[in-house]
Amino acid sequence: MPNVPSIVLNNSVEIPQLGFGVYQIEPDKVRSATERALNAGYRHIDTAAAYANEAGVGEAVRNSGIPRDEIFITTKLRNADQGYESTLRSFERSSHELGLEVIDLYLIHWPYPRHNLFVGSWKALEKLYADGAVRAIGVSNFLQPHLERILTEGDIIPAVNQIELHPTFQQTELTEYSVAHGIAVESYSPLGQGQDLSGTVVKEIAAAHGKSPAQVVLRWHLQRGFIVIPKSISAQRVQENIDVFDFSLSQDEVALINGLESGLRTSGDPATFDFPQI
Repeated sequence: MPNVPSIVLNNSVEIPQLGFGVYQIEPDKVRSATERALNAGYRHIDTAAAYANEAGVGEAVRNSGIPRDEIFITTKLRNADQGYESTLRSFERSSHELGLEVIDLYLIHWPYPRHNLFVGSWKALEKLYADGAVRAIGVSNFLQPHLERILTEGDIIPAVNQIELHPTFQQTELTEYSVAHGIAVESYSPLGQGQDLSGTVVKEIAAAHGKSPAQVVLRWHLQRGFIVIPKSISAQRVQENIDVFDFSLSQDEVALINGLESGLRTSGDPATFDFPQI
């Protein structure tokens, strides 16, 4: 089994630095995909209410035979459920779907800023944390102005900010702001939805190490100190994505990948993203 390192969050909870994302994995396929990931050595699974596959994730976790305290589960609040009371109800539904008494990390999925509900949602997350229903709370897709409001109007600093982050879209100012305030950065779409794997720089570094371009990019995330959650339903890629702890990139190689920044966002802009179903 790969020895996946952990990141210590700002409340001393440990999160495996490399996890398995289940975004867009269909409900009838997510159980087998999660079981495959657990068998490969993943101990961090990332889902969301919006993915409509929490039940399959929970079933795979319960049937795995792995002690519950060895598996880290993240889920997220759907936009349409934002607001203090709605958040508490939504959390109960997610907890029921997952079949878990305690969720390790609960995130606000998007700031959904036009509706101005995320501070109320955050106060509900603070209550869930105080009640022991979650081990850590955080946010996803929050830009600096959204974080500033949480830091000013909330009582707890988010443990995590999960954002789109990959070599061609590094959000450097946002990551630096998050880290400066004790907020761990977690990368989703870490391979740029595959678009960051075809360039000459990544291919040449991969060839030099006898690794795939995906393994090189995931290694770059890890060495930058980010938590990273690649997703795949391919058994080969699930295994490949976790086999990234037997090599290291040099400082020069990290710098070359850093130089690939192009501002290429592949998902929604959190400043304007306004879909209730997510």
